[in-house]
Amino acid sequence: MASQMSDDLRTGALVYHRGSAITGARPGKLEIKATKPLGNQRDLALAYSPGVAAACDAIAEDPDQAADLTVRQNLVAVLTNGTAVLGLGDIGPLAGKPVMEGKAVLFKKFAGIDVFDIEVAETDAQRLIDVVCALEPTFGGINLEDIKAPECFEVEEGCRERMGIPVFHDDQHGTAIIVAAAITNGLELAGKPLGSVKIVTSGAGAAALACLNLLVTLGAKRENIWVTDIDGVVYEGREALMDRWKAVYAQQTDKRTLGEVIDGADVFLGLSAGGVLKPDMVRRMAERPMILALANPTPEIMPDEARQASPGAMICTGRSDFPNQVNNVLCFPYIFRGALDVAATTINEAMKAAAVRAIAALAREPSSDVVSQAYGGVTRLFGPDSLIPSPFDPRLILRIAPAVARAAMETGVARRPIADFRAYEEQLNRFVFRSGFIMKPVFAAARAAPKRVIYADGEDERALRAAQVAIEEGIATPILIGRPHVMDVRARRFGLTFKPGDDVETINPEDDRRYRDYVALYQERAGRRGATLDRARTVVRTNATVIAALAVQRGDADAMICGMEGRFRDHLTAIDHVIGRAEEACDYSALSLLISGRGAYFLADTYVTPEPDAKSIADCAILCAKSVARFGLTPKVALLSHSSFGSDDTPGAIKMREALALIRARAPDLEVDGEMAGDVALQPALRERLLPDSTLTGEANLLIFPNLDAANIASQLIKGIADALPVGPILIGPAKPAHVLTPSVTARGVVNMTALAVVEAQVVAERVPAG
Repeated sequence: MASQMSDDLRTGALVYHRGSAITGARPGKLEIKATKPLGNQRDLALAYSPGVAAACDAIAEDPDQAADLTVRQNLVAVLTNGTAVLGLGDIGPLAGKPVMEGKAVLFKKFAGIDVFDIEVAETDAQRLIDVVCALEPTFGGINLEDIKAPECFEVEEGCRERMGIPVFHDDQHGTAIIVAAAITNGLELAGKPLGSVKIVTSGAGAAALACLNLLVTLGAKRENIWVTDIDGVVYEGREALMDRWKAVYAQQTDKRTLGEVIDGADVFLGLSAGGVLKPDMVRRMAERPMILALANPTPEIMPDEARQASPGAMICTGRSDFPNQVNNVLCFPYIFRGALDVAATTINEAMKAAAVRAIAALAREPSSDVVSQAYGGVTRLFGPDSLIPSPFDPRLILRIAPAVARAAMETGVARRPIADFRAYEEQLNRFVFRSGFIMKPVFAAARAAPKRVIYADGEDERALRAAQVAIEEGIATPILIGRPHVMDVRARRFGLTFKPGDDVETINPEDDRRYRDYVALYQERAGRRGATLDRARTVVRTNATVIAALAVQRGDADAMICGMEGRFRDHLTAIDHVIGRAEEACDYSALSLLISGRGAYFLADTYVTPEPDAKSIADCAILCAKSVARFGLTPKVALLSHSSFGSDDTPGAIKMREALALIRARAPDLEVDGEMAGDVALQPALRERLLPDSTLTGEANLLIFPNLDAANIASQLIKGIADALPVGPILIGPAKPAHVLTPSVTARGVVNMTALAVVEAQVVAERVPAG
């Protein structure tokens, strides 16, 4: 794998992992964070001596109390000895640590599971078993990772026999679960029962054998399975490279090569090396074969070759640039989530099978709005190119975790069964949108159909770094406004790999061939706002925001980002003069998204109108709700005030009541209520006491403030106190995508807004008739 990595990616990865004295970033990808306050003497007495003794006594009396009094039930060990790290091989435990940290990040991001990565300098299987088993008091589950075969089988088997918590070797079973889900759906489309199909593998390592074992559990017949590896067919009597796990699939045959056993195969499972499956072999397979060519980075056969050899073939790979990517992240976080939530003593075959069924069933469901947005508005229908769900589908955790938990309960391995599955599923649903996962569909949608995004502040370090990320992640084609020689020097200083003017289009205010056209367009658009010809010439040479707006208006760019320097209102004025408002917008407003540990909240209007009237507030709420829906969320709108449902009759409270009436008249399907205080918006139980028949259900996610001061102050306080991730401000109302950021924005913030601007540009493009 390392040899396949570009120099750009290698350099970027090292920078990503390395610490920085300038930013304060620590090396690596993890940190330990306290979950309870420790701000005074009483907190100290509760957290440690003498108060901690109460928790210790309770656990000593009843060990199950550890799940309620410690982090154990949400803590997993990702453990390796570094003998089979990704595609790097036996590089040792220390060199494998970045991979384990990465796995920990995925656990936390996708399922909210805390992880200690543990790298063990031990290659003897029995001694490694002893090490793992000794860790049981610390963890709720063990994820074995990157341990070579056949020792990985022995280690997992030995640990499962001795431990009372789940032990799961993801290289085996994670791959097996996704493969089984894909095969389940592929065979359904082909009209073939699993019990009658011929399966041929290339590769007989941990993942391949785990796939076969799970398929047998689901109904495949051992006599229909043919295994090949580097020494050829696994046959009875073979001695080279054999072990007891592989021997289970030994066939009584005189055939010795993959080419000899492939005839009539319904399923090819490749977990070996690139290019081993030849087009001629594919032609000799059964009608509508399934080909899982999972070697990375080069599959056993490239999809286009396989399709040419057998047009009806259904193809999966391990790569993200082809349909049907077999990616373990589709299952392992959610399997552990379900197992931990019922305190399962193991992850058994029934739980794995439940995960297979849940994943396969989700692929057959109508595509969610979030997934549609992730793929540029394209609805992904179940079929040969959509056998397994998208990794961006937020329903994965909602389907897999409960299915695994139920299977654990039904098979008697759940020590803490879930009593209320509806409440449990709601808890999972809240988690999905409590993390930065909310931005993933936006990035995926941008990546599916990138647009040209122009950065007014092209010489700014944050814009340059954002352009680098946009190129690397494929979310946009950046255009930079600035002096090319200045941007070039700064890009090299920051260690960026692109060259402005060569690799990235630039607009040089001092010398650009479109200058006369831009001057003419600016005078046309702003001539009645004081833009004389002389002024137009000066502005188009000096005002980068105006240049960016002209580029968008003229069609030289699809969206613009500005505001990293200067006053928000000055930038907004420039956009208004050149691009103007959308037909449905009577005014502009600014929507700020804040993603905190509690959840994702949208606040408006945080930057534009100082004292809006009721009509402006109603317009703002309706347009902001449309923007919220773009994130795959159902807008739940609270009109805020110091008053709750008529408790006071101040002008501000009356204004919000009038706005509510206007909204209900214009958007009767929008879930909205007010006026209400902030705590009432966020606490359904309190709202129920005050107004049982409120038309707002659950927790509000779109908060509309009575004036600019309140909205801006609240957003800044939440961002600082809650350490919330800001996205925006999102400018609501321009005729074409244009966003004014703030001087405090980070490079990552610019990247986030770039992705969002691209998605908005995609919507605009859909409205414009072709040709």
